[in-house]
Amino acid sequence: MSASVTPVNLPRATSGGRVTQSRVALSEWTKLRSLRSTVYTLLASAVFTIGFGVLASAITASRWPSMTAADKAEFDPLSTSLVGVNFGVLAIGVLGVLLITGEYSTGMIRSTFAAVPKRLPVLWAKAGVYSAVALAVMVPSTLIAFFVGQSFLASKHIDIAFSHSGVPGAVLGSALYLTLAGLLGLGIGAIVRNTAAGIASFAAIMFVLPPLVSFLPASTSDAIDPYLPSNAGAAIMKIGHQAHTLSPWVGLAVFAGYAAATIAVAAVGLRTRDV
Repeated sequence: MSASVTPVNLPRATSGGRVTQSRVALSEWTKLRSLRSTVYTLLASAVFTIGFGVLASAITASRWPSMTAADKAEFDPLSTSLVGVNFGVLAIGVLGVLLITGEYSTGMIRSTFAAVPKRLPVLWAKAGVYSAVALAVMVPSTLIAFFVGQSFLASKHIDIAFSHSGVPGAVLGSALYLTLAGLLGLGIGAIVRNTAAGIASFAAIMFVLPPLVSFLPASTSDAIDPYLPSNAGAAIMKIGHQAHTLSPWVGLAVFAGYAAATIAVAAVGLRTRDV
């Protein structure tokens, strides 16, 4: 998040206007859209989600005639076109972290909390505004990734229709997964209050923890692996219940629980810690 922050109208007007949740939300919306980093990061999330999904589908279609029978048997057209979601998670998680740590780094958070002494309405507003914006960007991104990706796969007759059972839920659920990843980042950022530490913590939870768990004994790893945040959330990109994974919507619910838990811890911290 840029060090230079565009001044915004805080919810408590000089005329003594009452602070309401809607006014705080409007203030947070003004901050969000006035920062170039928000636009760039959302654009990166969309590009990763669409670009990698389309690229994977195009490469698979071009290699299909030379692929082995075993590879063809394991091929999943849905997850291929949604593979970019795994990359978009990082960008949108970083945005979630930046939404609050940027204010701590510039000192603007003091002005924000001076205008909203109860503090918690600020967190609720950030979460609500971010969720609406992220979902508005991610739903079209996952839809585009799916339909364009399937158009490449259709040339080899290995595509899957959107009307196929479970596909709409997987595509739209992937957008929810990305949105929740940003909320997880927002919660982590509010807890650690430092940009570098927040991004590192998010990356460790989502990308470093799963490989580390794989070094545990197989029985232990198989028991823990499905409940790791990234694995639980990514289950939504599959149809049905896969081996050693949670079912799609159960997995997404578990991931939503992680995001809600970080926001809850952040809320406690806002009430009990100094700025």
